[in-house]
Amino acid sequence: MATKPDSDSYQTMLAAVQAFHDKHDFKNTGGEELTYRIALMTEELGEVSECVTKGKPVEELSEEVADLLILLMGTAIAADFDLNEAFWNKMDKLMQRQSKMIDGRIRVSEFREK
Repeated sequence: MATKPDSDSYQTMLAAVQAFHDKHDFKNTGGEELTYRIALMTEELGEVSECVTKGKPVEELSEEVADLLILLMGTAIAADFDLNEAFWNKMDKLMQRQSKMIDGRIRVSEFREK
């Protein structure tokens, strides 16, 4: 089990994911190949969905969501982009968007007129 550091900062989390990549030499063994990573993220998203649709305990859901987050952070490492910066840039855009109720559920998206 990984030891939780004192800091919960993004940089600390990213360093932990980088250490995992380094430990298993993902860069040189196909673990950072983007098509493969997309397949892994799809698999993990399916496991998240299974937790919700089958009413599994929140502990299982949290573990699967953490798996997905680790894969997302690792994808930023593999593709060499700053996920923290991308997150805040996207949040700025999202905060400017309007919402709509569609089929009884709220959507916040770029709504384009047809």
